[in-house]
Amino acid sequence: MEISASRLPRWRGFNLLEKFWYDRNAPFRESDFQIISDWGFDFARLPMSYRCWASEEEPLKMDESVIAEIDQAIEWGKKYGIHVNVNLHRAPGYCVNTPPDEPYSLWEDQPAIDAFAGTWRVFAERYKGLPNHEVSFDLLNEPPDMEEGPYVRAMLAAIEAIRSVDPGRLIIVDGMKYGQEPVWSLADAGVGQSTRGYLPFELSHHKAGWVPHIKDWPTPAWPMDIRGKFWDRSKLREKCQSFVDLEAKGVGVHVGEWGCHNLTPHEVLLPWMDDLMGVWGELGWGWGLWNLRGNFGVLDSERVDVRYEEFRGHQLDRKMLEILLAH
Repeated sequence: MEISASRLPRWRGFNLLEKFWYDRNAPFRESDFQIISDWGFDFARLPMSYRCWASEEEPLKMDESVIAEIDQAIEWGKKYGIHVNVNLHRAPGYCVNTPPDEPYSLWEDQPAIDAFAGTWRVFAERYKGLPNHEVSFDLLNEPPDMEEGPYVRAMLAAIEAIRSVDPGRLIIVDGMKYGQEPVWSLADAGVGQSTRGYLPFELSHHKAGWVPHIKDWPTPAWPMDIRGKFWDRSKLREKCQSFVDLEAKGVGVHVGEWGCHNLTPHEVLLPWMDDLMGVWGELGWGWGLWNLRGNFGVLDSERVDVRYEEFRGHQLDRKMLEILLAH
C-alpha cells in the first residue's frame, strides 16, 4: 500500500519509553512488540532523547551500540507487523521537559539547528530504503506556545536534510502549542502532522506531580464542567476541528500521544477514553497511547482502583484494554 503524508494510515498502538530518559537508557524489548501485535495493534512510537547516544557538547558523535538498539526495534517492528515512528523527544536545543537543560536554543542558535538537522540526516541515511509502512520520522516532540517562525525554520532544516538523502521518507511534525494546534506554515511541506489527546488537561493529568497548580484542580468527572466550560464528547470533537481543517488542505493527521495519569479515577478515565477514541474513529485518525507500560499505560500502571490481571509477567488493566480494542 502506498503511504502518503496527505492521508496517514489509521495506525493504532503505544509509545515505548526505553530511550525517553537518557539517565535510564535501555534497549527496547521484543516482548513489547509481540504484545502489541498479539492484541491486534500496529504502531509503536519511540520518543527518545538524543543524549542516549550523544552528548550535548558533541551531539553528532553517536554511540553506535545505542543506535543499534534502535535498529533492533525497527527490525522487531518488521517482524511483528508494527509501524515504528522514530521521534526526538529531547533534541539538540530543545525539550518540552522543564528545565530544558540544553546549552543552545533550537529556536535561536544555528549550532542547535545544525545538530538537529544533522541527527535526522544520520537517521535518514541509516534507514534509507526501508518502506514507509515500516518506518516514519516524527521530528520533534511538542514545541511550546511560540510563534511558528522559529519552529518552522528548524523543522525545514531537518526536512531538507532528510530529503537530501531519502526523498520519499514519511515525515511527521508535531503541532504547535504542545501538539494542540496545526502548523499552518507547513501545510504545503509534504509532511503529516501529529496532535495530542490530553484534553481536558485537568482530567488527563489529575494530580500529576510535574504539572503546576494541581492542588487547585477538583477531582475530575466525565462529563465535567471546568471553569464554566462543559466538557463532553461534543466538546472533544470541537477541539479536533482545527486539525480537520488541516486535513482538508491535504495534510494527514495522527494522534501521536494521549492518555490519562494513574491518579485520575478509573471510573472517570474509561468513559473519557471511550468518547475520545470514538471521535477519532469517526475522523479516521490513528493514535499512540502514552504508554504501554507505566503510569498512563494499560500494563503496570499502579492504579489503586483497578483489579489487575496477571499477563505475561505484567499487571494488565483489562477494562482499559477492552476499550482500546473496541476502537
